Amino acid sequence: MNMNNLMKQAQQMQKRMLDIQEELATRTVEATVGGGMVTAVANGQQELVSLTISPEVVDPDDIEMLEDLIVAAVNEARHQAQELMTQEMSKLTGGVKIPGLM
Repeated sequence: MNMNNLMKQAQQMQKRMLDIQEELATRTVEATVGGGMVTAVANGQQELVSLTISPEVVDPDDIEMLEDLIVAAVNEARHQAQELMTQEMSKLTGGVKIPGLM
């Protein structure tokens, strides 16, 4: 394989990676905890895009439980977004984990 072919393949891979990142920004994952009391939605770039809290869980005497549910929902949504990104990037890399890419 000559250097021109290698450069061409690298450019194609870089373009595909940018396409995947753009697509991931539009895809979302949802995590619900506490039997539906708190729902967090994150995009494929692991950004929190919405948080829904059921009115029943808002208890001024138990703010700590609400805080715990929010943390759990956000962490689970980010975990699912990371999994989505890993799945999409593995399509590009053929399943080979490249440090710094995933």
